[in-house]
Amino acid sequence: MITARRTGGPPRRGSAAIALLVVLVAALVGGCAAPAAPAPDPAPRAAVPTAPLTPADVDAWLDGLVPAALDRAGIAGAAVTVVRDGQVLATRGYGSAGPGRPVDPDRTLFRVGSVSKVATVVAVLQLADRGLVDLDADVRRYLDIDVPMPRGPVTLRNLLSHTAGFEEQIRGLIRTAPGGPSLREFLATDPPEQVSTPGTVPSYSNYGYGLAGHVVERVTGEPFERYVQREVLDRAGMTTATFDQPLPAAAAGAMSEGYTSVDAPPAPFEIVSPAPAGSLSASATDMGRFASALLGAPGSTPLLSPAAWALMQRPALGPDALGALADGPRMTPGLFDESRNGHLVLGHGGDTQWFHSHLQLYPAERIGVFVTTNSSGRGGADTLELRRAVTEGFTDRYLPGAAGPAPAPDAGTPARAAAIAGTYESARRSASTFMGAMNLLGQMRVAARPDGTLLVSPAPNDVRPAAYAEVRPGLWREVGGQRLLTVRTDADGRVTALGHDAAFTELPVGPLRDAALLGTVLAGSVVVLLGALVAWPAGALWRRRYGVVVAARPRTDRVLHGLTRAAAAAALVALTGWVVSVLAIASLGDVPLPVLRGLQVLQWIGLAGVPVAAAGVVTALRARAGAWPVTGRVLLLVALAGVAVVAVVAGLLLPSLTY
Repeated sequence: MITARRTGGPPRRGSAAIALLVVLVAALVGGCAAPAAPAPDPAPRAAVPTAPLTPADVDAWLDGLVPAALDRAGIAGAAVTVVRDGQVLATRGYGSAGPGRPVDPDRTLFRVGSVSKVATVVAVLQLADRGLVDLDADVRRYLDIDVPMPRGPVTLRNLLSHTAGFEEQIRGLIRTAPGGPSLREFLATDPPEQVSTPGTVPSYSNYGYGLAGHVVERVTGEPFERYVQREVLDRAGMTTATFDQPLPAAAAGAMSEGYTSVDAPPAPFEIVSPAPAGSLSASATDMGRFASALLGAPGSTPLLSPAAWALMQRPALGPDALGALADGPRMTPGLFDESRNGHLVLGHGGDTQWFHSHLQLYPAERIGVFVTTNSSGRGGADTLELRRAVTEGFTDRYLPGAAGPAPAPDAGTPARAAAIAGTYESARRSASTFMGAMNLLGQMRVAARPDGTLLVSPAPNDVRPAAYAEVRPGLWREVGGQRLLTVRTDADGRVTALGHDAAFTELPVGPLRDAALLGTVLAGSVVVLLGALVAWPAGALWRRRYGVVVAARPRTDRVLHGLTRAAAAAALVALTGWVVSVLAIASLGDVPLPVLRGLQVLQWIGLAGVPVAAAGVVTALRARAGAWPVTGRVLLLVALAGVAVVAVVAGLLLPSLTY
């Protein structure tokens, strides 16, 4: 499933009645007014060790941290497992898995979302170990479906490191009704467009992992779920884990309910597509066994050869492909570099709509940490903060060390900061469909500050702003923290990409795509169009009430004026419909194709109203209609043009209705 990083997993279900004006102005323009970040601290240090790494201390630490966090955030239940050298240091369950069912870390199943991808990678690397697949061959060698790749051939290495170049696609990602398409059918139906050259732009892709899982099916000749159950889950000793959807009868009774928050009723069981990207269900204890097997702990059955496990710990791509983005954290095959305090930490987060999880591995120390919750909480970042408190808190408490490289003597110049300032948009986006409208809601603003630091709003993988200080040209570190931001430029020194969190890239956008500007244009346009639609009948009633007689106008002028009114009404109805549809789809709902096509027809009518309104201005001038009528028609022309510009930039008129 979608990872628990900056994008946060599937969007929460929101009210489809939210007006587009409110969405754009409040979410985009208002987001620019961020509070000031803390003063720079160019060389933050990690916390000093506070306790020995023993079962008793880990239990006490977790018991003091997690229950209070659940109560504060309104999360129904959680489980945590910590293992070292194959031994359990802690396996704790907190809260409720359903009415009258306390969380049992040994038995209660959680949906682990994108943590499932780690098992998928293990399956692929097993096949590579046996010489059955080549990680650097064109993946189409192993496929039986047509996936267009106009930007270049994609390899398994690209798929496993989220660098295949595919645009974002959320159609059918999560549903609640069983009986959906097979993995092959899902992947073959309207595949996403390839929008960047493979290997050059990290961009998280569930579709890419679906393809990797289908390669496993094609090479082994058996369903993905069956192969990964036998060769990965069973070999790791995971007695509760399964990729099957719906759950087998034996597992269904142990499955935790999922909730938006502890105050809400249980939600339906989620069916994730494509399954290799996020359909694993498992107990916390079993995820500890999985971590031990990967780490090669004594007594565990190795899942990979030493060479394959070493490969899984190394960055998948280097500077030759990524350029300066390689200076920051990079993806290994299947794992994010989440290093902290000078320790190599490899991890993966995962989110469904209700469940939120994170797995971290410390290869040198042979430690594994897994945390999961069955609720989203009352706030947008509740589970993210809880998971960070466990994972980062564990490292700071038990494995302290250097927080990061010291800044170079010439770091932090205002000129270099000013060169990076601007508006950016995630490369994980829809580029060829109307869902490009969602891209406008997630833009990131980077401002240069007089001291040579950057203020990033919101910060990567966060909902709040943060300041970044330059470590050396092209590499910036969070002030007071350890997160890194890399900067890639072209030959002329212009910024072409910002990299963060290993599998995410922010791309600069021009003024026409700046959400704040578009929000302002759209707000003004909507006000004018609404005012005009109200003024026309109100004016007619006023004239009838007071017997006001207006001079007759030429027939052409009356026709143009009527067509302009129709275009204004069509544009407003289309905008309202797009808000409802886009929010429904972003909340993983479905919108019928005829509805979407109808909205496009209305949007085209609104666009056609621009030349009609222009002609109306000309006829009013020729008829010497007076200052007020001419001004009104000019405003209508500008408003219709404003809506048209927003529709074009947001992709509302693109022919593809795939999402």
